Amino acid sequence: MKELIEHQRHFFRSHKTKDISFRLQQLKRLKRVLKSNEALLYEAIYADFKKSEFDTFATELGLVYHDIDDALRNLHKWSRKQHVKTNLVNFPAKSYVLPQPLGVALVIGAWNYPYLLSLGPVVAAMAAGCTIVLKPSEIPSNTSAAIKKVISEHFPTEYFTVVEGGIPETTALLKEKFDKIFFTGSTFVGKIIYKAAAEQLTPVTLELGGKSPAFVAEDCHLKMAVKRLVWGKFLNAGQTCVSPDYILVHRSIEQRFLALAKAEIEQENLRVENGNYVQIINDRNVERLEKMIDPEKIYYGGDVDRENRIISPTILSKVSWDDTVMQEEIFGPIMPVLVYDSLDEAVDRVNELSKPLSCYVFTKSAKTKKKVLNEILFGGGGVNENVVHLANPHLPFGGVGNSGMGSYHGEAGFRAFSHYKSIIEKTTLFELPLKYYPHTNGKLWWIKQFFKF
Repeated sequence: MKELIEHQRHFFRSHKTKDISFRLQQLKRLKRVLKSNEALLYEAIYADFKKSEFDTFATELGLVYHDIDDALRNLHKWSRKQHVKTNLVNFPAKSYVLPQPLGVALVIGAWNYPYLLSLGPVVAAMAAGCTIVLKPSEIPSNTSAAIKKVISEHFPTEYFTVVEGGIPETTALLKEKFDKIFFTGSTFVGKIIYKAAAEQLTPVTLELGGKSPAFVAEDCHLKMAVKRLVWGKFLNAGQTCVSPDYILVHRSIEQRFLALAKAEIEQENLRVENGNYVQIINDRNVERLEKMIDPEKIYYGGDVDRENRIISPTILSKVSWDDTVMQEEIFGPIMPVLVYDSLDEAVDRVNELSKPLSCYVFTKSAKTKKKVLNEILFGGGGVNENVVHLANPHLPFGGVGNSGMGSYHGEAGFRAFSHYKSIIEKTTLFELPLKYYPHTNGKLWWIKQFFKF
């Protein structure tokens, strides 16, 4: 690991990656390489958890291509010198900010969207001008191997390399000195990453998770709310960090919501065989999710096929805050429905939990929208929609508190891998001599006047 990182550091110090034309060339190469190997990538992810070509393109590769195209269009603008005002105290001078790449970056990807959550940060690191060590999740082993093969055959290791493996390899990487660490995964592992980074004073971006609520108010467009929530909840069999973890429904519409949700699931025909659904990633997660399903609270679904790692879309009703399903992030196809009478009380209850990665509110009321958006601190979210905010590169994506630190996508991703160097540049033709010795009362009076502007 040490030798690998030193080779990258040596290459970075050659200053080749600071050249904008080099960065554009590498971004174009990445897109070209991924497109020419799509068949391999589709085959690998299907082998891991039966994810269809449609879902893989729509929720992973398509978004990576979109990120690349966004970077290609905007890189010159993002990387240019940014002139700022100079205050009167520093007159005469000009001031500007220079974006520069941080250096050698470690990107640790997640298993649930193994292409998007590995290669999305890589695009940002490339755009910023870093060299990259990518550690994809070992859990989807076929996908990890496919990423390794595709990258190693088309990029020099001193610029961009993939390290496969599990905890031992990740631990070995974290012992080395990086200039930036970008991690996507659980809050538990995020704390380990953060602690290791602190030993080296390495800046980090942590994209974590949490229990993301969705409020369904009595005045919402209920049929549309249900349609969108069923899609968002059961996309990727619920294995989505911004999935609505639980639904808070106003008591007056609870039964209508449940009936519509059941009908929507049946209409969507969410099955692995037709490409509309995926497996749970491994046996451990099947067992974990099965324990969350209280048989007495199943409104719909609840079927568990351990052999094929499939849990049917499941709705739980009459759920309380003390139930097992409410004690940790679900990360699976289980939709707990809680009812509320008072929005004030519901918001207060959500605020007693850790800050969520996402929050959604379905309502026609400006007052309800304002209350949820203003009074709950969360990473990002939507009004009358869920999940799709992460697909907009103009919206910084990230969490807050236990759900993450820092953000990326679009220019926010470029910033995550860059240092903004502040420069003041003075003329040598003349200068106001107020700062120099001797310090007199007259000079002090003038300095005080300048500080007012």
